[in-house]
Amino acid sequence: MTEGPDTTAPGATQPGHEPIFNIPNVVLAMLLAMLALQVAIDSVLPQKAVLEIYLQGAFISQRYAESPTGQGGAYFWSPITYSLLHGGYAHLALNSFWLAAFGSVVARRIGWVRFLIFWVLSALASAALFLAFHWGDQNIMVGASGVVSALMGAASRFAFGGGGFRRDQAHLNRRLSIGQSLRNRMVFGFLVVWFGINMLAAVGFSFGMADTAIAWEAHVGGFLFGFLAFALFDPMQRD
Repeated sequence: MTEGPDTTAPGATQPGHEPIFNIPNVVLAMLLAMLALQVAIDSVLPQKAVLEIYLQGAFISQRYAESPTGQGGAYFWSPITYSLLHGGYAHLALNSFWLAAFGSVVARRIGWVRFLIFWVLSALASAALFLAFHWGDQNIMVGASGVVSALMGAASRFAFGGGGFRRDQAHLNRRLSIGQSLRNRMVFGFLVVWFGINMLAAVGFSFGMADTAIAWEAHVGGFLFGFLAFALFDPMQRD
């Protein structure tokens, strides 16, 4: 028997309580926080302070090939804080668009507390796979794309039911098991396109962003985390 929508679940939007701009408050807060950081970096802070923010907040692979002794707090917090920093407004705008689309669906489903925990853990998962491919390198990674990829992976477990992706109602759909998701044509098609795009990035296709390296490893790490671990965060249905 197929379970119906549970409109009383945490994160479900009740009539008369629509989030501002139809975006859950936790997603809006993250969008505003990232925008505020970008404005400060581009227009407010002196160059020395900007460099320090990137040094302390960006994920730097080389940092983890050395002992944490003497490295300060950045060794521990940068695998999370990098997800709030971006390389410019275009980078921020792209991530913000997909965060608003997929983050809203997931936030309505799991509520703001689980959403923030999901954000932290998916940032760590994204950084971990990136580090595995760039151990000891001087690579610097910033951006929320790993977290956004995790949200896409999580949404693919439930958001494509009911005949398609509807951002306003998708959070009420029944969660599919991993096997059911892979057998679902819409989900499978989404996975093929998503991984295809990232594999093109892996072999050097820049998608018109010649001056920016695409951290496809972080995307894949985030997506796999969201897709495989989403059931641990979902309060609406237990396997």
